[in-house]
Amino acid sequence: MTVFFRVLAAPVQDKADKLRSAVNSYADGKDAPDSFEDDADSFARIPGAPFSYWVPLRIRQLFDAPEGFESGDRVARKTNDIGDNFRFVRLRWEVSESDSWRPWAKGSTRKFYSDLDFVVSWDRPRRTYRGFLGTPHRPMERPASVDLFEKPGITWPLRARDFAPSVFPEGAIFSVRSFVLAAPASDLRWLLGLSASRVVDYLYKVLLGRFEFPEFVVTAMQRLPLPPSLPSEAKHELAELAVRAWDAARTIQSQVETSSEFVLPPALRSRQPGLSIAEANVELAHLQQRIDEIAARLYGVELAQLAPSTEQHDYTDGEPDGADDATPDEPEQSVVTLNAQDATISWAIGVAFGRFDVGLATGKTELPSRERDPFVKRAWRAPALTDGVRARDVLVDDDGHPADLVHEVEQVLDDVGVTGVEGLRPIIRDHFFSSHMQAYGRSSRRAPIYWQLATPSSSYSVWLYIHAFSKDTLFRVQNDYAAPKLAHEERRLESLTSELRDRATASQRKQLAAQEAFVDELRAFLDEVKRVAPLWKPNLDDGVVINFAPLWRLVPQNKSWQKELKTTWDALCDGKYDWAHLAMHFWPERVVPKCANDRSLAIAHGLEDVFWVEGTGGKWTARKTPMRSIDELVRERTSPAVKSALKSLLEAPVASGAARKTKKGKANA
Repeated sequence: MTVFFRVLAAPVQDKADKLRSAVNSYADGKDAPDSFEDDADSFARIPGAPFSYWVPLRIRQLFDAPEGFESGDRVARKTNDIGDNFRFVRLRWEVSESDSWRPWAKGSTRKFYSDLDFVVSWDRPRRTYRGFLGTPHRPMERPASVDLFEKPGITWPLRARDFAPSVFPEGAIFSVRSFVLAAPASDLRWLLGLSASRVVDYLYKVLLGRFEFPEFVVTAMQRLPLPPSLPSEAKHELAELAVRAWDAARTIQSQVETSSEFVLPPALRSRQPGLSIAEANVELAHLQQRIDEIAARLYGVELAQLAPSTEQHDYTDGEPDGADDATPDEPEQSVVTLNAQDATISWAIGVAFGRFDVGLATGKTELPSRERDPFVKRAWRAPALTDGVRARDVLVDDDGHPADLVHEVEQVLDDVGVTGVEGLRPIIRDHFFSSHMQAYGRSSRRAPIYWQLATPSSSYSVWLYIHAFSKDTLFRVQNDYAAPKLAHEERRLESLTSELRDRATASQRKQLAAQEAFVDELRAFLDEVKRVAPLWKPNLDDGVVINFAPLWRLVPQNKSWQKELKTTWDALCDGKYDWAHLAMHFWPERVVPKCANDRSLAIAHGLEDVFWVEGTGGKWTARKTPMRSIDELVRERTSPAVKSALKSLLEAPVASGAARKTKKGKANA
């Protein structure tokens, strides 16, 4: 036997004294705190032989089990890094549903059910990300473990306080920061239940050799032992409990606006039948307790033997999602949960634009039936979403205008009986866009779906809804909103000037100066809209930030967002994002020749067959003679009107009040 003394918890300066005291107590035959007598040879029972003197021998013996989580048809795997998330990855709500995008698991720390907020550009025939040719360090056309992509399984994050397995549905793809355990359909439910237990969490951490800030690597899952005996009735009960826990967990997410389960915001959620959020939390905690009891019985351990779990069942607030894979050590970022009032306002804005169905709150619309199989392909559209046919692309912050956003929101709130919201106009004008960007962002990616284009003082704003706008939207902003508003305010200015003349009081002169400043802001706003409108050709597949970038001068009210857009615009001008549709629209003379030398760009723009040919062994080479000439391809993609408008945009001065008061915009075409 070997004696071990544990002084890890002691401060560095006290470790020596604590160890000396413990050794002396043990030598004198006294009770020595944090001392362990153990057979060091028994450490070898655990794969990797971690230094686990504090782990009870009974638990070490579990690793002698003949069968593990990976066995037979059950396999645990990881994949490789994409290397360019900005190009290949989007948030689900910034693109339209299509076969080109697949749900992308990034390692949520929620158990049982986790939202798949990200999607990845997927080329099913080539079985890889669209245009993906590997990374400089690992060139390949197909990701590692691609055979498990789109197949149902169990996924978990690399980093979390406690092991957090959740459903990996059919049709999804996993990232380098999340892993998958694939198994026959008959095993998935009970495996989900068992793996979510405190016992498995403890065994996983024993394998890893650490309990604080563990990384749940896939190799440990491959060696994780199953209970010595797993009778069919135990599997059946675990499976049933897991499905119920999955259902309760997704019920909790039904109040989160970005969730694919979203029904209504917290203040209105009780208007639809089913478990309340509070009841779902209680149910989830009860199910977790029952799962823990069954797992402890199957493994033959007492829950009291396990290290105290730090797991918390506060499922009402967003928990950290997996970090964006762009850098291995990028910090995780929590999902922002709006307070009840802000969540209600956000929902009402969605109703005003035609995104959400108000009937779910008034009782005129029945909640669609919910899928009961956790592992089938997950619906893209949340129950709250409308079909989008009657969605509106433009609303304005303009009191008295027929399309006034604030009036529309007030009407929605009145229709559902919500009262007591004070200061709605300043909330929407000055605060909503910032909170919206936070709520609709994950990791380092921000993807607002409602765009506030404003004057520097925010005294006038135009709001756009990305899933309704078209190439004509900015012309409508110009002709139907901004120009009439400017004409109206110019008439007011003329009237004030004529009325007051030399007999104006100090207060009236201040009013006149304010009106003059407002008119100047509106003129600058309209001028900028006129510059951008001829260029406007949105393609949601490019992502929000690329599409929004040419409008960077129109968001002076939000300095951080303007800076991000300006940085993106400069990078776009410099040729860093030539895979984007917008780059081809603006600079075909630059992008088309690149497609002849860069196959990934050729794939992105549908020119692979023109410039490249597949040879023996699946190797692709550049054609000596393209199927069509570069000059011809450039000509058919070049518009003199676009070129003229682009020149005007690039050379335009930055309006006063914008984030960067330079004399010129980015001027390299």
